[in-house]
Amino acid sequence: MLILYNTLTRKKEVFKPINKGKINLFVCGITPYDYPHIGHAKTYIQFDFITKYLRFKKFNVFYLQNVTDIDDKIIQRAKEEDQSWKEISKKFQNIFYEDMEKLHVDSINKYAKATDNIKEIVNQVKRLIEKRCAYKLEDGYYFDLSKFKNYGKLSRRNYTEAEDALSKIDDNLSKKNKGDFCLWKFSKKNEPFWKSELGDGRPGWHIEDTAITEKYLGSQYDIHGGAKDLIFPHHEAEIAQMESISNKVPLVRYWLHTGFLNVKGSKMSKSLKNFIIIRDALKQYDYKILRFFFFAVHYRSQIDFSDDALKQAENTLNRISEFLLNSKNKKGDIDNKLVNKTKESFLKALDNDFDTPKALSILFKFIREANKKTPGQNCYNLLKEIDDTFDIFYFDELKISKEIQTLVNKREKYRKEKNYKKSDEIRDIIQKKGYVLEDSKEGIKIKNALR
Repeated sequence: MLILYNTLTRKKEVFKPINKGKINLFVCGITPYDYPHIGHAKTYIQFDFITKYLRFKKFNVFYLQNVTDIDDKIIQRAKEEDQSWKEISKKFQNIFYEDMEKLHVDSINKYAKATDNIKEIVNQVKRLIEKRCAYKLEDGYYFDLSKFKNYGKLSRRNYTEAEDALSKIDDNLSKKNKGDFCLWKFSKKNEPFWKSELGDGRPGWHIEDTAITEKYLGSQYDIHGGAKDLIFPHHEAEIAQMESISNKVPLVRYWLHTGFLNVKGSKMSKSLKNFIIIRDALKQYDYKILRFFFFAVHYRSQIDFSDDALKQAENTLNRISEFLLNSKNKKGDIDNKLVNKTKESFLKALDNDFDTPKALSILFKFIREANKKTPGQNCYNLLKEIDDTFDIFYFDELKISKEIQTLVNKREKYRKEKNYKKSDEIRDIIQKKGYVLEDSKEGIKIKNALR
């Protein structure tokens, strides 16, 4: 039985898809105006885990992401770089796709661009106008929040409160309500626009999502995901738009939101100079280290991204790798009952709102117990089955960071020079970082220090 925490109800619920055996899943995608960062990596890797586990459980999952390929930020970046908005958007879309490929985030069935769905967007705005949920101002059409009584049910926030006014993007003193948001922006000089019955213009931020999901998933679907910072106003606006159009409640059965990512204890920010893009992180850490790092924390939890935390993840992975190497092609004496019980407990943890930290703790306990005896092929097969779904373990050899390898090379240099004092000092440094060096006739063997 699969249990999910639903942001809408603020409680865990038994998962029941609209159509038995089939799941329609939508996760808010990127606005391609800059390099994707590790905050994006957290959300998309964790939803990759969720999707792959649902498929492991034999659900037929259709996973949709949108791409906000026209936006004020894209237009501004194009002006700064003296390029067209299309060039900027295409450039950063391609970078995003490359980064996802390198992170092995490959569970998405469809990326749907806003600019490919202008017809659907215009159609939704027209229906909102017909239902008198939208009104016209000098700069575009706005959604009238006073016409949607349940606004705030997802975020528990009230649009009439001053601090809940939307960003300057939708700032217009003539708005009927502080929180009213723009559905269709009328064209401005030297900015892109599309001809339509509404007038020449381009879509607002929120309307593209519901136009795209209605097209591919219908007026109601199973799961909507995204980071917590999208709950208000973005996801709240989606609910208001689609439920007003369809008169069907709820738009989404289960809302799942990922926790924030901090860097060295502070919220990631360009102004704080702690902004880390995915490709820079991948230069320093193998993709499996990043995936394992995000698997080790619950998707709803906040996490701190730091060198120490990533090195700890790397060390843990290498210890698991040693266990796998010691298990492969060996008979061993681990009872299959223990293996089967571990698998059962592991899956039970994941069935409880994808509790990956609990699942890992069960696996670590099993490895400790198995190491007291002789682990064999049945142990190897268990971890291989887990990895076939989540892609988080190494099966061949330890992945040694450049830092450790540099220290090993320095130690070897001092040994050849017979400077054994320096050699021993570096060996001690390496051991403090979690590794043991064994000198043999075949050369130096690097192993994880047993802790």
